[in-house]
Amino acid sequence: MHDNISTSIQYLKSVGPKRAESFSKIGINTVKDLLFYFPTRYLDRSTILNTVKVVQHAVNGYEGEVTIIGEVVNSEIHRYHRKQIFKVRFKDASGFFECVWFQGAKYFQNVFHTGEYFAISAKPVLTKYGHLQFVHPDFDRFAEKESKEFFHTGKIIPFYRVPKELKETNLGDLSLRRIVHQAVENFAKDLSESLPDYIVKEKNLLNIIDTVKSMHFPQDFPSLESAQHRMKFEELFYFETMVALRKQLVKVKTKDHVIKTKSDLIKQFLKSLPFELTGAQLKVLSEIRKDIESDKPMNRLLQGDVGSGKTIVALISMLIVVANGYQAVLMAPTEILADQHFKNISGLVERLGIKVSLLIGGQKKSEREKVLREITDGSAQIIVGTHALIEENVNFNKLGLVVIDEQHRFGVMQRSTLVQKGLNTDILIMTATPIPRTLTMSVYGDLDLSVIDEMPLNRKPIKTFLRGENKLPDIYQFIIEKAGDGYQTFLVYPLIEESEKVELKAAETYFKSLRTEHLKDLRLCLIHGRMSWQDKEKIMFDFASKQYDVLVSTTVIEVGIDIPDANIIVINDAFRFGLSQLHQLRGRVGRSDKQAYCILVAKDEHAVKSNQLDLNFDYLSPDQIEKHKTMIRLNAMVKHTSGFDLSEIDLKLRGPGNIFGTQQSGLPELKYADLIEDAKILSDARDTAFAVIEEDRQLAQEKNSVIKKSLQENFHYSIRLSQIA
Repeated sequence: MHDNISTSIQYLKSVGPKRAESFSKIGINTVKDLLFYFPTRYLDRSTILNTVKVVQHAVNGYEGEVTIIGEVVNSEIHRYHRKQIFKVRFKDASGFFECVWFQGAKYFQNVFHTGEYFAISAKPVLTKYGHLQFVHPDFDRFAEKESKEFFHTGKIIPFYRVPKELKETNLGDLSLRRIVHQAVENFAKDLSESLPDYIVKEKNLLNIIDTVKSMHFPQDFPSLESAQHRMKFEELFYFETMVALRKQLVKVKTKDHVIKTKSDLIKQFLKSLPFELTGAQLKVLSEIRKDIESDKPMNRLLQGDVGSGKTIVALISMLIVVANGYQAVLMAPTEILADQHFKNISGLVERLGIKVSLLIGGQKKSEREKVLREITDGSAQIIVGTHALIEENVNFNKLGLVVIDEQHRFGVMQRSTLVQKGLNTDILIMTATPIPRTLTMSVYGDLDLSVIDEMPLNRKPIKTFLRGENKLPDIYQFIIEKAGDGYQTFLVYPLIEESEKVELKAAETYFKSLRTEHLKDLRLCLIHGRMSWQDKEKIMFDFASKQYDVLVSTTVIEVGIDIPDANIIVINDAFRFGLSQLHQLRGRVGRSDKQAYCILVAKDEHAVKSNQLDLNFDYLSPDQIEKHKTMIRLNAMVKHTSGFDLSEIDLKLRGPGNIFGTQQSGLPELKYADLIEDAKILSDARDTAFAVIEEDRQLAQEKNSVIKKSLQENFHYSIRLSQIA
């Protein structure tokens, strides 16, 4: 066997070529890969109870989970009403207990063999005969030797994820643990340090060899915590190093053109608007104007809540560029939104004699070719479109500014393709998805941040109510009464068609019943995701021109649709939606000076519990948060109108990766660290990474050679993405 960690895993004892193929399917090819395949959880002796203790718990009405270790005595299959019930009897030093499965008897018969040892985790139950029983428990198998060592030495036993690819070659918990143990014992000493010595010492981190050993087979919990801290710091350090490199990359570029703001055109445009800009909009515009006039390319993130007026800020930014003879592009995530941006912008700049063109996938060939010519010859000054803008045959004349709307909906490669069509182009990224400051600093740390943190003056806060399904007749009556005052209503359903598996109200089914029963005296229309964008656009146009009172819809209205008289939104099965999506949907109303209403409809018990909930995370345990997630979301919507407040709650409920996957930002997914829970480590890693790159931009110093090598070996793809993102 080769004595280094690059050895193929097949040469490890008990692996061989066939099992090596299975390991390869889950990304483990070498011994080094296996050394970094860490346990998902650990069994701690202090949490194990014996039979007598568990019986006492059960008698006292304890409803939580317990863990107990026992040896299999025997097993049998019972028949009951044509069903097969599988029962296993175990013993430990203080007595007997049994486990029962009502499904999969044949499968479990092959799992449990007399004399084997298992850790059983479940809620304890006492049968009418007083026997201790566990129904459908979680279980882990280990060797008799492990079991004895565990109790006599206080060892911590690791448990690994055993995917189906490994199970197919008869690899289970026990055999995988033995293979890993062999690799750690023989090869961990050959690992090279992946952080510079000066950082390891300065930050008082465990060295990589001890880290890997303690991650797999920790002597105690303090050594496990030290190892986990080291892995988290290292991961976040490299994460932030790439953010820092991206920021440096922007700093060293220079634009090959100079833009000066021509205030006459901007003043003329502002005078034509039927409203005044808010202080926040003016502040943000000033920041953007300085960037555009700078000799460095702008790289700015514009955050603003739904309806705060980001688009008008983006349009003024585009006018600054256009007035200097350059083209500006606005890329939107959907055709219907691109079309609406196109119509709104065209209407606003028509008097200024500025040519606006639309490029989307669903256009006729002749129309598309005409627009492509306008883009190439420069007659199209502002171009609005979807991802159709990034196709090869789109050639800009002089692209000066790229505005990307709802950027988390585009992948890094899509954004970069558009940006590369310009010459060190200014980039303005807009999002209505509020991102908490910690995340903005971490993931978008290379971007300058502008925030529109106030709403237009005449806007009234939207009133949000949570109602049970038993209140639907009252809600329909409210819609009818308000229609008499000129109010229009969105009625939102999660799906289009009935699904046998999911009992959901479906837009098409309910549209028919609403039209013939509850809302038969109102004019209803239907819109859903499977329609062509032209059909959607026609319905939205007819709705906006008040040909209909109620629009029955799926979530296609989530982003950007602007209809001032639509001031009621009813979101059915609200518990099916995420917090961010609920807030986006609510933002479809309240676009005028009228009072707007958002009514969330949920199951009756959800509505009652949510309205009673005290939303204070300081007093809620992680288990309570997990258990009451749905109620917390609905309750938060009623209590908070600010997207930024909701984003903080959403972070606690879902975690950052789910809010706007880091894969969209050209940065690696995090395996060990959590951007919320590990905020202190993140801050420390960020400061360290930015200081390193500030001092040694090229990572040319000998002391940083480890960083350079590690980036090249482990993050090559992410670096390429981060350079173009």
